[in-house]
Amino acid sequence: MLASLLAAVLCPPTAAAAGPIASLEQAQSMWLQGQQQQALQLVRAALQTQPNDSRLRFALASMQLELRQTGEAELGLIGLTQDHPDLADPYNNLAVIRAARGDLASARDALEQALRLQPDHAQALENLGDVLVRLAAQHYERAQRFASGDKQALMLKLQRSQALLQRGD
Repeated sequence: MLASLLAAVLCPPTAAAAGPIASLEQAQSMWLQGQQQQALQLVRAALQTQPNDSRLRFALASMQLELRQTGEAELGLIGLTQDHPDLADPYNNLAVIRAARGDLASARDALEQALRLQPDHAQALENLGDVLVRLAAQHYERAQRFASGDKQALMLKLQRSQALLQRGD
């Protein structure tokens, strides 16, 4: 599931600041060429002169997420959601972090917020589906522990949800 959640990592927010940012474009090019640390340094340097630029902040958090610097990425994304609550992508990527650590309810909440802001956000829609399937499997497992009598229907639902999870990985 995490692989599908990471698909949005290098896409800047759609409602970002106007005009192309040369340093961001250069950093993205460097990133794609395998020069991750140099790209990260370039984005950090650009943020020194434009600390409130949402595209740069999103790129930094996305790069940190890709480099598994999840603590820093999460702080950056939370800051973006506070400073730019109208952007869907930071909520989507925040959900990536939360889902990866098993905080599915919080991931669901972040994805639902992303979809309130941008109902046609394909990656957030897919990610929400993945999170909901994982939540369903958890609830079916829990229901089995407490159910009495015939558990065949629950077992079938659990098996189907687990099969969906395996196909998504």
